[in-house]
Order: sequence, then C-alpha cells, then structure tokens
Amino acid sequence: MEIIVDSLLSGARQARGTAIIIDVYRAYTTAALALSRGASRITLVAEVEEALELRRRGVGELCMGEVGGARPEGFDFGNSPFEISTADVEGKTLVQSTRAGTVGAAAASNADEIYVASLVIAEATAKAVSRRTPELVTVVAMGSEAVKRTDEDEQCALYIRNLLQGRRPDPKAVRKLVLAGGESAKFDDPTFPHHHPMDREIALQIDSFPFAIRVTREDGLLVARPERV
Repeated sequence: MEIIVDSLLSGARQARGTAIIIDVYRAYTTAALALSRGASRITLVAEVEEALELRRRGVGELCMGEVGGARPEGFDFGNSPFEISTADVEGKTLVQSTRAGTVGAAAASNADEIYVASLVIAEATAKAVSRRTPELVTVVAMGSEAVKRTDEDEQCALYIRNLLQGRRPDPKAVRKLVLAGGESAKFDDPTFPHHHPMDREIALQIDSFPFAIRVTREDGLLVARPERV
C-alpha cells in the first residue's frame, strides 16, 4: 500500500486511490457524533446554498455546518460536536456544509473511494481502509478553511498514516501536540464565541468511536454513512 500525505484544497483535488479527508476541528468530529446518535446519513456539500436547497427538496431534514466558524443563517445546527451531542438526530438525514471538511470531500473528485475522518474515528478509519487493501491511499489534512495548515489535522493525518503502516502511535502524545497548536487556543478565546471548549474536548477523545465514515457517490451527491469495523 502506497500512502501519500497531503494538505489543503490542493491536496484534496490531487487525491487519488482511496482518499481520507481530515477535519478534526470540527466537521468530521461533528459528523461522527451525529452518526453515533443515530443519524441515518449525512450528505456533504461544499456550499451553504446547496445545503439549504437539498433540505427544501426533502433530500435532507436538517442542516448543520459553519461559515467563519458560525452557524449559517437558516441552518438547524452549527459545526459543533457539543451541540450535536444532545441533539435529536436519530433516524434523520442531515446535510453538512463547512469551509474545510466538506469542501475537501467535494474536491476529491479524482479519488476512487472517499472516507472522511477525525481523531475520534482515526483507528476505525485505518482499519476500514486497510481491509479494502487499496494500492494507493491519499490522506489529506484540510486545515483552516482549506487554505492554512493546522496542527490538529496534520497530526491526525500522521496518526492515521502510522496506523495504516502497522505502527501504534501514542494517542496521549498526539493530544499533547494538538493542544499546543494555535487552533486549540481558539476554544478559550472569547473572540471565537462559536468554539465551545467542549468541542475541543470531544474532538480529542481519540479513537472513541468504533466506526469509520465512508462516503459514496449517489445520484450526484456525496453521502456519508458509518462503516463499522
């Protein structure tokens, strides 16, 4: 298995083989929480308007996501794992739009298969991908708004790469490195009111869910569902 680690929107566009699109703070932690609470599926879209249109058409029942960290007007939920951790989403179909994670999934049009990931599902993602024995895996750390590299996504990418290569990285060491990064500090900064401190805490519960999130292309849409390992 050849593994390429790349970053940002350019990395997603160049992804080949099986793509693993990473957004730790907060898109794919939020998605994992929603699926763990019984959401039936999540349609991933790049733009807010797409999400609202899909809800109008009945393709999805609830919209969640962010622009500039904040919940877009008309959305049911923001991009917050903490918010979703108490939301009633069981059996619901969701539509998610964020400025990094879902943009990356949409951009990975050259990949044969797509998984989306964060630290809470890192090990499960590596297991799910490994059992498919792909020749090529591209791991993409999406960073801040898909244009600026961030410690949490880069560390998650390296963590998953090591797992795919049969090594056992130390989750506590990864957590420590992520907490030292600039994005982690935003959760204690009152100028970022949409970043709840519990979002950070939930996102750093490494390997806390026993499923990966696989994305399939269905009728022109990217549909994410849990894949148990």
